[in-house]
Amino acid sequence: MASSTTSNSEGYEPKHIENRLFINGEFVPSISGKKFDIINPNTEKFAASVYEGGAEDVDVAVEAAKEALPAWSALGAAERGAWLNKLADAIEKNIDEIGYLDAISMGRPYIGDAMAAYAGYFLRYFASKALDVHGESSLNTAGMVNVTFRQPYGVCGAIIPWNMPLLVLICKVGPALAGGNTLVLKTSEKAPLSCLVVARLCKEIGLPKGVLNILSGFGRPCGEAIAKHMDIRKLSFTGSVTTGRAIKKAAADSNLKNVTLELGGKSPLVIFDDADLAKAVPAAAFSILSNSGQACIASSRVYVHANVADTFLEAMKTTMAKIGQPGDATAAGTSRGPQADKMQFDQVMSYMSYAKEQGLDIRLGGNRIGSTGYFIEPTIIANAPEESKVVKEEIFGPVVVINTFTDEADVLKRANDTEYGLYASVFTKDISRAMRFAKALEAGSVGVNCTSPTVAIDMPFGGYKQSGEGRELSKHCLDEWTEVKSVYISL
Repeated sequence: MASSTTSNSEGYEPKHIENRLFINGEFVPSISGKKFDIINPNTEKFAASVYEGGAEDVDVAVEAAKEALPAWSALGAAERGAWLNKLADAIEKNIDEIGYLDAISMGRPYIGDAMAAYAGYFLRYFASKALDVHGESSLNTAGMVNVTFRQPYGVCGAIIPWNMPLLVLICKVGPALAGGNTLVLKTSEKAPLSCLVVARLCKEIGLPKGVLNILSGFGRPCGEAIAKHMDIRKLSFTGSVTTGRAIKKAAADSNLKNVTLELGGKSPLVIFDDADLAKAVPAAAFSILSNSGQACIASSRVYVHANVADTFLEAMKTTMAKIGQPGDATAAGTSRGPQADKMQFDQVMSYMSYAKEQGLDIRLGGNRIGSTGYFIEPTIIANAPEESKVVKEEIFGPVVVINTFTDEADVLKRANDTEYGLYASVFTKDISRAMRFAKALEAGSVGVNCTSPTVAIDMPFGGYKQSGEGRELSKHCLDEWTEVKSVYISL
């Protein structure tokens, strides 16, 4: 792995912040000439102005992707993988710039070589999977040899969120390109800057023009145009349930394009009275404070057995207060930054107001920190009614609800009583109980004696229920970016 140029981004500032669209291997202004501003959530001051992609820009990008498709899909799998490995090298060498731009656009703390390691590791994994796209054969029909091919969809679309721009971009770009597709990708209007660095790196390494096109823009009109485009055969989206539902409808109303959705969560964490609290407490605290709670897999609902509830609550208060103090995301040593923007800040604070109005038991936090920047205190709400908004709805902030239980069947029912099903966790030393819960919890991923953000790149990731459909990561990820053809050969 190439090392990053410095160990942190404090004091780092790029000489130039790219703000144009990346189409057909070149940076271009949007056709409309419209721009939108990025406000630094650490300071509430102007950070950058970025060209806004529109429907007409999507059309141009799709044409570029169509032109690039025949040559790209005809490349050998190893050659496509080699391009992804080159991009991984380039990202690692420019990780300071990427980290700084995320810090000033959406407040994600710069995490230096760790981010470089994950980014490079993920992209290289997808590069290796290019060689694993295989068909099957059958001799079961007399006089026939029947085989299947897995082939690229063609021109594909991707729409990514603001909370983890680089890693989610890689999780779309890697398997899409490895599978032989070309891609039109829209970044979030909250955090487009770091993705434009990736675009620049594609140009620098000489990635064939039109293979990857990156547009900055809003859900409407840019994202909607991608979802409705008749020449886009496949779309992968990560974001909210509301937007995911709109995307699926747009796909159905246009050309019935295949859609993969990774949506929201309200992840339960169940802690039994035999659990190792020395492991459970820091795991639970880190899960809800990581990225200031702006993670779809955050363990935002904790159910702790009544026998250890008081001990757990006191330990959580101490731990969250200690590790949850935020700071400027560009500063060395900052582990938690602000909420991404004023909209996210206001959304979280509206839940704090609701909790106070309802007389809920706020054991820690519940307030803004300071008067500048979108910083919110680490917050614990105890014993909230199960039908309460803070239990049912995704807050997307550093807010955890801790309720108690005494009965295994009851807590399982409460854990599953949600429209979401992205991640769930259980802490217990009883292996039989752990496996019962792993089977019964209605979630695409289950942690046993660990919790989110624990995932493994070689394990499929995705949601049950309204948390989405399809899977990312693992060997299954290329299944989402290729389609199956049956070929019948008469002897």
